[in-house]
Amino acid sequence: MINKAILVGRLGKDPEVRYTPDGAMVTSFSLATDEQWKDKSGEKVQKTEWHNIVTFGKLAEICGNYLAKGLLVYIEGRIRTRAWEGKDGVKRYTTEIIAQDMKMLSPKGADRGESRSAPEGHYSPFNDASALPEDDVPF
Repeated sequence: MINKAILVGRLGKDPEVRYTPDGAMVTSFSLATDEQWKDKSGEKVQKTEWHNIVTFGKLAEICGNYLAKGLLVYIEGRIRTRAWEGKDGVKRYTTEIIAQDMKMLSPKGADRGESRSAPEGHYSPFNDASALPEDDVPF
């Protein structure tokens, strides 16, 4: 069986960093993907889908150190749905992508003017990242 998700989108906020009881780093962040089309009247329509991304271990360290709101990233991972019971006794569900690979697609220096750069090999799975379209994301 296969459980695989591949997304290219922009971070909705800076990654949230936390630690497991045994000290392993975990990061989580939202990722926006969008699609555009023209409706019957010729008006441009844009739909944004939000995805919850979770990373663990070394990938969590990289994401926590180098990712920031608005950056374009490639995420590859598996889909997981968790269930829990809220304080009100109602069973709740959330679906998230457990990332196993991340590539930064934004150009160097695009991280709000700061001089951070990701470790080698974490930029683009494509030959020419500058050929990617620049989408307007609503944040």
